[in-house]
Amino acid sequence: MIQEELPLEGVQGKSAHQKLSIAKLIKRALFILIGSTLFSVGLEIFLVPNHIIDGGIVGIAIITSHLSGLPLGLFLFVLNLPFLLLGYKQIGKTFALSTLLGVSTMSIVSSLLHDVQGVTDDSLLAAVFGGIILGIGVGLVIRYGGSLDGTEIIAILINKKTPFSVGEIVMFFNLFILGSAALVFGPDRAMYSLIAYYIAFKMIDLTIEGFQGSKSVWIITDNYRDVGDAIVARLGRTVTYLKGEGGYSGDDKNVVFCVITRLEEAKLKLIVEEVDPSAFLAVGNIHDVRGGQFKKRDIH
Repeated sequence: MIQEELPLEGVQGKSAHQKLSIAKLIKRALFILIGSTLFSVGLEIFLVPNHIIDGGIVGIAIITSHLSGLPLGLFLFVLNLPFLLLGYKQIGKTFALSTLLGVSTMSIVSSLLHDVQGVTDDSLLAAVFGGIILGIGVGLVIRYGGSLDGTEIIAILINKKTPFSVGEIVMFFNLFILGSAALVFGPDRAMYSLIAYYIAFKMIDLTIEGFQGSKSVWIITDNYRDVGDAIVARLGRTVTYLKGEGGYSGDDKNVVFCVITRLEEAKLKLIVEEVDPSAFLAVGNIHDVRGGQFKKRDIH
C-alpha cells in the first residue's frame, strides 16, 4: 500500500488554531454579555430576595453572601476565579477568556442590582420566572463558548482521577448545596430552589438547541428509494443512503438517513408509514447541525 505523506507545513497549517474574525468575536462577546446580565437579573430580582438558590458555585456564593452580609457579586467572582485558573489548561484559552468575561459581567451586574427590590414576594412565581431567566442566560453563555459556574471545571478535573462521570460529580455537588440551603433558609426554600434549578436546567437545553431543535432519523426499509424520494419531495429535506448488514440475518440492508426539525417529525413518520408500514424508524435528538445541505428546500 502506498501512503502519501503530507508536507509538515501543510499539516501544521490545517491543524493550527483558526482565529475568529472581528465580527464573530464581537457577536460572541455581545451574547455572553447579554446572557450573564440575564443570569444576574434572575438571581438578584427573583431568586435571592426570596431566599431561593441555584446549584453549583453560584449556590455557595448565595449562601455565603447571606451569612456574611456582603454583596453577592463579590462572591460570584472570588469563588469562581480559582477554578477558572485551575482549569485553564483543561479548557483552553478561548473558553477561559469567554468564561472570564461572563463571570466578570455577572459579578458587576449582580453588585449593581444587589439593593434593587424583588418584583414578587410569591416564592413559586420567583422560582419559575427566576429559573426561566437564569436558564436562558446560562444557555446563551454556553452557546457562545463560555461558562458562568466553576462546578463543571471541578467535575472535569475530578473525573480524570475517579470512576465517576462529570454529570454524576455535578449532581453530587448540587445535592450537597441544595441540602445546605435547607439548613440555612429552611426546607421549603430548598424545595423552591429545586424547582428553580429544574426549570433553569430545561431552559438551558432549550436555549442551546434552539426552539425548533433538530432530530436525526434512521430508516431501514426495502423501499429505501421510494421513502427517500418521498421525503425530498414532500418534506423538502435531503437524504443520504447508507449500506448496512443485518446483525442477525446477515442480509444487506439499505438505510435512509436525514436530519429534520422537531416540527417535521410527525409529517416524516406519516410519509414513512404511507410508503412502507413495515419500515424500521429510529429518531434521535441532535444538539447542533452545521454545514451540508440541512437548509430546507422549497416544496412545490
